[in-house]
Amino acid sequence: MDYSNELDPIVNEKMKKNLVYVGIFSVIMLFAGFTSAYIVSMGDSFWLKYPLPSGFWWSTGSIIVSSFTFILAIGAAKKDNQGMLKLFMALTVALGISFMYFQIKGYNQLIDGGIHPINNHIIVTDGRYGDYFELKYKGDFIEVDGNKYLIGGKEMTDPQFNELMQYMSQFVVIQGRDALIVKNQNKNIELYFNNQPVLIKSNRLYKDDSTKMEYVDEMRLSYLAMNIADRRGDFFVRGEFGKDFQIYFKGKELEYKNRKLNFKGKELSNYLQIKATETADSATSLLYLISIVHLIHVLCAMIYLLKVSIYSFTGKFNSQNNLSLRLGAIFWHFLGVLWIYLVVFLVFIH
Repeated sequence: MDYSNELDPIVNEKMKKNLVYVGIFSVIMLFAGFTSAYIVSMGDSFWLKYPLPSGFWWSTGSIIVSSFTFILAIGAAKKDNQGMLKLFMALTVALGISFMYFQIKGYNQLIDGGIHPINNHIIVTDGRYGDYFELKYKGDFIEVDGNKYLIGGKEMTDPQFNELMQYMSQFVVIQGRDALIVKNQNKNIELYFNNQPVLIKSNRLYKDDSTKMEYVDEMRLSYLAMNIADRRGDFFVRGEFGKDFQIYFKGKELEYKNRKLNFKGKELSNYLQIKATETADSATSLLYLISIVHLIHVLCAMIYLLKVSIYSFTGKFNSQNNLSLRLGAIFWHFLGVLWIYLVVFLVFIH
């Protein structure tokens, strides 16, 4: 008796499943490497921690629900219920698109919070307020505490800060090596350089009656203007230190006082203070890398998902023919589980 016709579908299914499992294993190894690199990088360095954006949580809900609708779609195919198959496949596709939408929204939320995919440092160095330049507002020196700009110990009001931003905006752009031109003067705001008031003569900046501001110092002023325009004080990430974000060193949470990093009330050594200013924000770089690589895998899976969805609407899948549907579901469920793992990892580690 010839069993070849009966065995071929079984062998075919097994071979295709094995290919899917090989792909899954490869992805597991890739993300194991990413998460290992994350832990190793965090172990002996300054590390920025902040909550995940709400968009990531909404995307998590979307991919979880999409796994259930995919299961229901396969169940409908096995029962030859074409109407329910089409409905649940349409919902799965919609939820997959929703996942990508909320991921992108999450990235936008990070950027709005000053958390960019390519960021130089955790702590502001170029144009840091007070290093070279300071400002007086209506006769009182402006001070900085974290990302807050203060007058007399109180945070500047929105109208006050907007007035400051408008004044400083003229210093943001330097064209070539041309000297900065002061186009808009404000009687409420006075600029200081190295504790001395800056003079303005013929719309140019002077250190004193006869010495023009040097190019390197105008660049520093330009960086300060950029920081103020971005509502940035001592940190690139927006918000309040200790509330909206934290900085860790070798796994220990640091404190911030008098514009210095502290541990258990004791100021870190000068060496560590300098090291903190030179440390790149690896946490954010790895967060973007891990989540974007996962999003790329979801995008590739979505192409296959759209293909099988089209087939489901043409009546190709039924109780006797649903292998492609089941293979797509295996990888889709895996991506969902992988994302849940990444979210848990980032919540407890990041």
